[in-house]
Amino acid sequence: MKNIVELLVNKTNKAGGVNGMQIDLVVEDDAGDPRSAALAAQKLASAGVKAVIGTYGSAVTEATQNIYDEAGILQIGTGSTSIRLTEKNLPLFFRTCPRDDAQGKFAAEAVLKTGAKKLAILHDNSSYAKGLADEIKSYVNGKVEVVFFDALTPGERDYTATLTKIKATGPEFIFFTGYYPEAGMLLRQMKEMGWSVPMMGGDAANHADLVKIAGAEAAKGFSFVSPPLPQDMDAPEAKAFLADFKAAYQSVPVSVWAVLAGDAYKAIEAALKAGKTEPEAMAAFLKALKNEPALSGKMGFNAKGDRVGDFYRVYAVDEQGAFILQPKN
Repeated sequence: MKNIVELLVNKTNKAGGVNGMQIDLVVEDDAGDPRSAALAAQKLASAGVKAVIGTYGSAVTEATQNIYDEAGILQIGTGSTSIRLTEKNLPLFFRTCPRDDAQGKFAAEAVLKTGAKKLAILHDNSSYAKGLADEIKSYVNGKVEVVFFDALTPGERDYTATLTKIKATGPEFIFFTGYYPEAGMLLRQMKEMGWSVPMMGGDAANHADLVKIAGAEAAKGFSFVSPPLPQDMDAPEAKAFLADFKAAYQSVPVSVWAVLAGDAYKAIEAALKAGKTEPEAMAAFLKALKNEPALSGKMGFNAKGDRVGDFYRVYAVDEQGAFILQPKN
């Protein structure tokens, strides 16, 4: 997130800034932890920033929302998909990722397309994963039998007991709504158990380290729903961004969530270009924004601050461990 936003800010400033103003980027580390995030938010509020990009993880973002709102600072979340974040109707809160209900509907439809009749849904009790699991369950209710619905404990090294419990229910398909470290461990340990059943993940599984954790052989065939990465898009903005990123870092982004931080910057930049320099004016501008070119595709927001538009796609892991965008059907 930091690398992408720095890259975009530097490009803006080298081109003369926005309406003659240079962008001043202030960075704080929330350590992916709600308590640290609250401290980082207080520091940024004290620093007099007008807008904040971040962060990843719904619980982490939630710990900062009221701090920014009370300080009158525009906030654009990037990987925080929990429904309740925008149901609070905070006037200065936005996000460049879709909500769990949008993902839940898409994921449920992807599951139904497989033809599986018995589904296991596994989550990790986090705001994001439990919310997504509930959404999928409600959408497939009456269409498939949910034979397992429970949580694992994130951060553990051995999930064979959980997998044995799931196996006993006889699922034809597993949906894991948690994050990539646990998804990788589950895939690896299913392989070690000699148990082969198709598994799909939510967008928190979209990270290159999933394959490192699982091993390419175990990860092969795993699929997940996610917003697309820029390298899978043909928009001019995506192509230009990728070229700049490769030149700066000699690689491509490994996570879509980092890219959505770039989308957040693009939204702020669009507001500034329109002469909206105060948070309330920026927020009003963004709520009227439709089809703004961004790194991950066209971008707009609704009255609640949620991103709007058709956003999700299915990826599958191939023999080499690469994430392959699946054709729409």
